[in-house]
Amino acid sequence: MSNPMVHLQEATIKAQCKTLRMPMVASQFGTLAEQAIREKQSHIGYLEALLLAEIEERERNTIERRIREAHLPRVKTLEEFDYTQSPNVTAAGLCVAACRQKRRVRFTTAAGLVNELVEAKHQLQLRRVMARWSRYDLIAIDEVGYVPLAEVGAEFLFQVVAERAEKAAVVLTTNLPFSEWTQVIPNARLCKALLDRITDRAHILETGTESYRFRRTAEKQKKGAKLQ
Repeated sequence: MSNPMVHLQEATIKAQCKTLRMPMVASQFGTLAEQAIREKQSHIGYLEALLLAEIEERERNTIERRIREAHLPRVKTLEEFDYTQSPNVTAAGLCVAACRQKRRVRFTTAAGLVNELVEAKHQLQLRRVMARWSRYDLIAIDEVGYVPLAEVGAEFLFQVVAERAEKAAVVLTTNLPFSEWTQVIPNARLCKALLDRITDRAHILETGTESYRFRRTAEKQKKGAKLQ
């Protein structure tokens, strides 16, 4: 027979947990209490287990939120990456690793970043948007070199990179060797200044001339052809 007093206590505890924003405690206090009785834990041991469950849940939620806020094109962890195809990690994998450390991360393409800043300038919101970008612990700028940048776009890219120098991390991916960056940034002086900022104290990883994504797509097409 159920005890009305126990139900009232449980409802009160859940209401208190809601006020304190402790959902894991609310959902686990009963289960962990039964476990503590079975294992003859002390009150302090029970409390420790309960608080640990809340902390672990908050850490999981923080990491999930960081990954969502990073705007990754596809969540690819370092464990998922095929090292037999490319011995180096992806920018997205590095972003996920940083999110797991509860860092504030943002993934974007060079064109996407430039377009956002150009639009912000037109709306007289450039300072606010630049300040938002500066708050990220890590920025990954993908596809640098895929599309030539107008001079204003190149200046914005330089400004973002330069403002992070010796303050916060930035990752850039490109399909061009540095010697060909003038194809993307025709202003030679600006191009040199940008490369100086990028390569200063940088870790440069070469993945080869053939794109990992292209190779993966080609392999899928070959498999599909064999099945037909």
